[in-house]
Amino acid sequence: MQSPLADSAKIITCDQLLTFRSQLKKARQTFVFTNGCFDLLHRGHVEYLRAARALGDCLVVGLNDDDGVRALKGQGRPLCPQDDRAAVLAALECVSHVCIFSGESVESLVAALAPDVLVKGGDYAPAAIVGRERVEAHGGQVRVLPLWPGLSTTQLIERSKALPSA
Repeated sequence: MQSPLADSAKIITCDQLLTFRSQLKKARQTFVFTNGCFDLLHRGHVEYLRAARALGDCLVVGLNDDDGVRALKGQGRPLCPQDDRAAVLAALECVSHVCIFSGESVESLVAALAPDVLVKGGDYAPAAIVGRERVEAHGGQVRVLPLWPGLSTTQLIERSKALPSA
């Protein structure tokens, strides 16, 4: 069943994303890229994505596939399957496109895209950001945006576990 939640045209393959990136270069538009699991979308994610979008003409989110989330976060994750996570992200006005990628690392995708601005949240030290060296080598920027205090998927999961059962 087709959901009215998200514009499915915003969810694109990695090949489509490379074509989109090429078009943006020709148009001299600023391409902003971020990536993550976005398992339980919360206000911290939304504020982060809005701030990232403000750094350029478009914002593309690289979304870890289910196997990648499991490898990064452990058994029991993701809580929401990749297609659902992609649809929720695509429904956000600040997100231009969502691309689901395979594997634990986004390094090869970042290298292929050469974003003008690579963005991560404040829980990352700049030196630890995957793809930073490649982005800076071609004159791009790497930005670390502040986190909203007390808002993380892991914290939400822990708080929900502490709630009394009905």
